[in-house]
Amino acid sequence: MLEKPEIDFIEGPAPAELVITDLVVGGGDQAVPGARVEVHYVGVDFETGEQFDASWDRGQAITFPLSGLIAGWQEGIPGMRVGGRRQLVIPPALAYGESGHRLAGRTLVFVIDLLGVG
Repeated sequence: MLEKPEIDFIEGPAPAELVITDLVVGGGDQAVPGARVEVHYVGVDFETGEQFDASWDRGQAITFPLSGLIAGWQEGIPGMRVGGRRQLVIPPALAYGESGHRLAGRTLVFVIDLLGVG
């Protein structure tokens, strides 16, 4: 089992497009658009580097359909394989937009461990 990742501060301006980086390439089943996925994740604010959420801190992975998530996850998780770890840098337009959410207008960085697909 992987351990909770540390997310390194990213230098430079926030990207305008989704940035996908495979940190560990998994060897299991592949996630497809709309699949149910089981993941562990850490999310930090791109600008400050401060963590705003982590399934690791709750001590359990979560399972949900990709179709119910922010666009950055819907676009960034398909193609991952079980056992993989991927970093997503998600601009506001693919995250929570510009209003109505505490993370509105923020570029978000997630490190996601794919534990299962269904």
